Amino acid sequence: MAKPIKAALAGAGAFGLRHLDAIKEIDGVEVISLVGRELDKTKEAAAKYGVGHATTELADTLKLPGLDAVILAAPTQMHAAQSIQCLDAGKHVQVEIRLSDSLKDAEAVLARQKEVSLAAMVGHTRRFNPSHQYVHKRILAGAFNIQQMDVQTYFFRRTNMNALGEPRSWTDHLLWHHAAHTVDLFAYQCRSPIVKANAIEGPVHPTLGIAMDMSIQLKAENGAICTLSLSFNNEGPLGTFFRYIGDTATYIARYDDLYTAKDEKIDVSRVDVSMNGIELQDREFFAAIREGREPDASVAQVIPCYRVLGALEKQLQAR
Repeated sequence: MAKPIKAALAGAGAFGLRHLDAIKEIDGVEVISLVGRELDKTKEAAAKYGVGHATTELADTLKLPGLDAVILAAPTQMHAAQSIQCLDAGKHVQVEIRLSDSLKDAEAVLARQKEVSLAAMVGHTRRFNPSHQYVHKRILAGAFNIQQMDVQTYFFRRTNMNALGEPRSWTDHLLWHHAAHTVDLFAYQCRSPIVKANAIEGPVHPTLGIAMDMSIQLKAENGAICTLSLSFNNEGPLGTFFRYIGDTATYIARYDDLYTAKDEKIDVSRVDVSMNGIELQDREFFAAIREGREPDASVAQVIPCYRVLGALEKQLQAR
């Protein structure tokens, strides 16, 4: 039997716990440390998941003997610096979306990964959701080609709360977080780089300091287009909804569910070994480490997304 991969998780918040739940389903992986902002809460979560070490300092975790890899789900402003910190310590790293909130920091992570040649992956979960995998497999088989994607990303976040209804220590962002999902997925599904991008935004929230509404247009080199609408002002329904308009069909993806244009549900339960996108994402990370290969959604693969986001940010700042 192969030696277990010893992993650590930095970030004991709502999303970090989803990774711990996912890893329980993956053979050959042992979580040996949990890093959190508040020590008491971190120790409580560690005890619940059977993790033997809890700390508030990532540096302490990186010193643990036998540690192979780290998953970062800490506040997003820390993602780039912590990714480099893990790579500097000789550890494989998976960082949750977003990789950074600036193009400069994203490029710095890529540069360091190239120097150390360790697995460095970003949590672009849409690549792994079975609904989007189904469409991707149709594209790879030559049975479907995207003409247009229409995407709505709608939440109600006029206060700075996380998915558990608890105060956040950081501020979410429509462009650098939620748009990143779709910008990357559009190019990934089209198998063609984005060559044109345009964005406009609504008023900035007086307290949060971010635009609460945004519209983005994209065009791929192969001619496919994408329209993305994002809002933190929408009262419902909440979530992200994708419409793939292609040459042979129309597909509607609602998280892990997929439908035809006639609203007929498509069975995607056999697309992969799980219906949990986070679990599939983590499986890919650990499989890449074992096999000594580049993971899907590696920093190198997703950096074009962040270059588009950087260009869009410049557009918005100039207006």
